[in-house]
Amino acid sequence: MAYNLLKGKKGIIFGALDDKSIAWKVAEKSYDEGAIFTLTNTPAAMRFGEIDQLAKKCNASVIPADATSIADLENLVSKSMEILGGKIDFILHSIGMSMNVRKKRVYNDLHYDFFQKTLDISALSFHKLLQTCYKLDAISEWGSVVALSYIASQRTLYGYNDMADAKALLESISRSFGYIYGREKRIRVNTISQSPTLTTAGSGVKGIDGLMDFTERMSPLGNATAEECADFTIVMFSDLSKKVTMQNIYHDGGFSSMGMSLKAMRMYTRSLDCEECPPVD
Repeated sequence: MAYNLLKGKKGIIFGALDDKSIAWKVAEKSYDEGAIFTLTNTPAAMRFGEIDQLAKKCNASVIPADATSIADLENLVSKSMEILGGKIDFILHSIGMSMNVRKKRVYNDLHYDFFQKTLDISALSFHKLLQTCYKLDAISEWGSVVALSYIASQRTLYGYNDMADAKALLESISRSFGYIYGREKRIRVNTISQSPTLTTAGSGVKGIDGLMDFTERMSPLGNATAEECADFTIVMFSDLSKKVTMQNIYHDGGFSSMGMSLKAMRMYTRSLDCEECPPVD
């Protein structure tokens, strides 16, 4: 059911790859709620993805951009304002990539060129985007910028590697720029810390099935899906959240507040009671 929460609003959505992407779901929901917007991703991602199908469905223009390039971002923001006919009301930053994770480099044996690329793509791109929009005065008063984060920014999770550092930096950028943007232009900047989600990128992460089973057992409401994340993102774009800024908001079924759940304890106890199970150090 649509509520016209974004009727008349204009936006830019980063990161839609295919119909498993959170950004893809956000685009569909934004369109249903009355928004117009442009879509963007890197040229390489666009070749492997299905973004043109989404653009046709949502009557949106696609503008290729490398989010680590200031020149590309300036072109993206300027063209978006031209196409949409004015300043931007909302932006979704849904970007993240680690070559160390892809190459299975562990945290105590990182390739530092890969590490710098992780930070540039997954976090500094957010600062570059916000700074570009600031200099171009591209975002309307009471506009909303949202970036997707993960609880590994706050807690150590096995296997998340240098992406955890990138997410911590992403959240810090949100707070620092949120203060400036809120003080000067009444624009809000937030991050959403989402449950582990089976996107196309997430599906390739080693151990994702076990992690999702664990968080599902730990979360009183269960894991939040990509579609549910999109619903919440729409609320953050809308005027219903006008006074929410500089926040990292957990959208994870309650996982972030848990220590041990009954479901997880039962599984753990069952493992201890298993006589045929090998010993665990």
